[in-house]
Amino acid sequence: MSAIAAWRLVRQDLQVTDLDEVLGIEQAAYAHPWTRGNFIDSIAAGHTVWGLREPLSGELLAYLVAQRVLDECHLLNLTVARAHWGRGLGSDFLQTLHAQERAQGVTQMFLEVRLSNDRAIALYQRLGYRDVGLRKGYYPDGDNAREDARVMRLDWGTLA
Repeated sequence: MSAIAAWRLVRQDLQVTDLDEVLGIEQAAYAHPWTRGNFIDSIAAGHTVWGLREPLSGELLAYLVAQRVLDECHLLNLTVARAHWGRGLGSDFLQTLHAQERAQGVTQMFLEVRLSNDRAIALYQRLGYRDVGLRKGYYPDGDNAREDARVMRLDWGTLA
């Protein structure tokens, strides 16, 4: 049974009023977090912006942002609160997005991930994502430094 089903977690569309909680998780998770403006722009653009909450406490456990363009979807941000790492939430949450996107005619998913983010890379590979490119200097990484990103794709047309 999936972590989402086992916990009976609640998936919801996030609104601007949820951003204080989102930013608390974002800033704890990343040295170079998204800004409030990044999230506001995503909501205003009509991107998929979901939160995953524990129903009794209402605690925000994870969130994701994805952008659909024609038959492709680009995962822009997937973050699980550190206190909830290792419970399968990221995997289940992403698979929920996959199911929705496939049902709406999406044939492939794309994402970028820091080369140093072994945990996320392992998750994406387990779910069938494969390397399709490298973006040099994509992520900020300290004073004037940049880190490369792996570009990964999940192509449902090639899965058995």
